[in-house]
Parts: sequence; structure tokens; C-alpha cells
Amino acid sequence: MKIGFCGLGRMGVPMVRCLLRAGHEVHVWNRSTGPAQALAAEGAQVCASPRALADACPWVALCVFDAAAVEAVVFGTDGLAASRGLQVLIDHSSIPPGHTRAFARRLADTQGAQWLDAPVSGGTGGAAAGTLAVMVGGDAAVCEQVTPVLRAYAQRVTYMGPSGAGQVTKLCNQTIVATTIAAIAEAVALAQDAGVDAARLAEALAGGWADSTLLQLFVPRMTQEPPAAQATLDTMLKDLDTVAALARSQGTAIPVAAAAGQHYRLASRQGHGADDVSQLIRVFDPAPGRRA
Repeated sequence: MKIGFCGLGRMGVPMVRCLLRAGHEVHVWNRSTGPAQALAAEGAQVCASPRALADACPWVALCVFDAAAVEAVVFGTDGLAASRGLQVLIDHSSIPPGHTRAFARRLADTQGAQWLDAPVSGGTGGAAAGTLAVMVGGDAAVCEQVTPVLRAYAQRVTYMGPSGAGQVTKLCNQTIVATTIAAIAEAVALAQDAGVDAARLAEALAGGWADSTLLQLFVPRMTQEPPAAQATLDTMLKDLDTVAALARSQGTAIPVAAAAGQHYRLASRQGHGADDVSQLIRVFDPAPGRRA
């Protein structure tokens, strides 16, 4: 297939590489040219604007930071919506469901194009390995049509319902992930303050009820030297703020997620917003991994 891809950040670059490995013809655009040029050396074709990308590719995937970035890439000057060739937009960004629904209606009214909200879970490791989970909202038949392409970087593509349903599902995912990471950080701090080697928690709790993929991943990341950022604290805070806004709008009580959100906000205020999400531990211990 010929497919376009906008947004070549931590997630977008490995996703494009998966598409190239699967044999697809991939056209790319990014606000900064460095990542696009690097992918050009691997076989991607670089376009000068989102509009040029959509002129070349009727299907375009998008993975950018927030709703403002999505709106700019799609509806801004020389944006995707300026092209008459665009048929399907697959938005992998994590944005509020209400924005997704409004954008989808706007694109359908002006261009007659289909919008799928298709946020992903699995982090940069899952993107590189092609094992992401994709949760999709929009037209079911269009989701079925594009799923073979998404399989290049996803081990699971799940249709969740009409427009916005994919974004709601991602917010559920982030609620579980963010609160679990916060609980792990508290447990690591509890062990450290008691003089117990917190680095051994993952081994000690393996196979028990506290065990999880997150436990096995984040205990080492919290008890060793700070790792390179895969997902940042500010990104998680952005998503938790979106969770809070959705919950408030529909009257859903989220006491655990609300409390966790304040931990992420405090970490960001302390200057750790661009750090890996594992560095939430610094709210509890400014120098994690340095005590027995």
C-alpha cells in the first residue's frame, strides 16, 4: 500500500520503519526536517507539506502531541484537509474525544474524508517491535479496511465504536497505567525508606497478585540510573488532565486517578516533565537507586 505519515517523534519514527519493513510505500512529513531526512535514507519519500503528502497518499496516519497540533496539521495552511486526494485519516495522537468528534465532522463536511481515531499503547518499544495495541473509533468498515496496514506496527487492532471511542479507550488505558506507575513508585519508596533493597521487588513479587508488566518494567527503571525517556511525565500529565476533563463532563468519580495526577503535576513542577515517566519516583526520593 501507499500510505502517508505525519509526525516523526518518539513513536512516529519506529512506526514508519515498521511500515517500510512491511513493504509499504511510505511518504512522510514532519515539522522539523531531520527525522524525515533520516527516514528518507531508509526508503521513505519526504513531502514538503501535509497537503503534498495527502496529494500523494489517499490514506494518511498522524501521530502528534496534542489536539492543537492535530488541528494545525489537518486544517492549517497547506494542511491535509487542503488536499482533495485525502480519503482516510488515521489519527494515532492522544487527544480529547470531543475534539476528535469535532475534527471528524469537519473533515467529513469539507472533504468527504473518513477520520479514524486510533490511539496506541505499547510505548516506543512496542512501536519498534511492531507490537502496539491500537484502539479505534469511527466507521467500522473503514477500520476493517485499514487494519492490514496497521498490522505493520500493531499486534492488536480493536474496533471500539463510533468516533471518539478510540480516544475514550486510550484514556482508560492511561488511567490504569498512570495510577499503577504511581503505586509502584510509592512501593519503591516504602522499601527504600525501610532499608530494604527496592531493586529486588520485581523478583520478589513475580508471580504474585502484585506482579504485572508494569512492575517488571518500572522497578528497574526507578532503582537504577535514570533512563532515556520513552514516555515523558508531561505526556502522562497531559493525558491525565484529559481523563479529568472527560470525567468532570460526564460526572464520573475518579478519586484514584485524580490523586495520581497531582503526583505527576508535582514532578513536572519540580522540573522533571521531560524525564521518563519512571522518574515519578523523584517525587518520593530525589536520588532514587542510590540507597541500599
